[in-house]
Amino acid sequence: MPEGPEIRKAADKIEKAIARQPTQAVFFAFEHLQPYAEKLTGRTVTHLSTYGKALVTHFDNDLCVYTHNQLYGKWVVRNAYNYPDTNRQLRFAIHTERKSALLYSASDIEVLAAAALPHHPFIQRLGPDILDPAVTREQILAWVQAKAFYRRQFTTLLLDQGFLCGVGNYLRSEILFVSRIHPTQRPTDCDRDQLARFADAALAIPQQSYQHRGITNDLDIAADLKAQGWPRRHYRHWVFGREGQGCFVCGTPIVKERSGGRRYYYCPHCQSVA
Repeated sequence: MPEGPEIRKAADKIEKAIARQPTQAVFFAFEHLQPYAEKLTGRTVTHLSTYGKALVTHFDNDLCVYTHNQLYGKWVVRNAYNYPDTNRQLRFAIHTERKSALLYSASDIEVLAAAALPHHPFIQRLGPDILDPAVTREQILAWVQAKAFYRRQFTTLLLDQGFLCGVGNYLRSEILFVSRIHPTQRPTDCDRDQLARFADAALAIPQQSYQHRGITNDLDIAADLKAQGWPRRHYRHWVFGREGQGCFVCGTPIVKERSGGRRYYYCPHCQSVA
């Protein structure tokens, strides 16, 4: 599933292709949404906003389209009316004179007034957005020690979008490694230094991923290994997807485990439980 940085990247790409120009046609696959197609045709997309893993397309008539990719949704930007050869089902499309933005396979699509957006059931339950520049380390540090969270294991807490929105499997493992926190620890088990590192990493790692094409490893290490011919999957992350490979810090083999059916990775030495 795409995580916050990937959704923001998709929003940037869509915005660049179709924003600030009149739509020639809008398509909805779901029958209950089809009456909105006419209301959005001839209108202009002003911008796209993201809320963790949800994407909202804003139009100049104060309507917006909320979409959530969930597991299988995928956005594709093509030349106008140029559809890819795929078995996926087209669910939502915006066509302009030059480009088309096409959403395939997603089932969570709604049209609503912009004023109603903060009250959307998904959006109103979200915690601080990891890519929101207004969110500070001090806010994260206070938030992680809040009564609702401080006795929950990080391995499950970090997948709760009501805690930090936009975090998924790879960011969970990477944030905890940089924080030097074992995934089964709870905030209440950690000292002040660990929680301070967590607050910094929770903002820095997603931002780096967004700015550097998903790379969460040290950028110098990643660049050096790339120059040596290493495949991207082996240098992209500190620990995620690197089971059995040596930790970039201490050389200890990375461990893979599962929680709730979802995998996570850690270094048993760098993230040891004191």
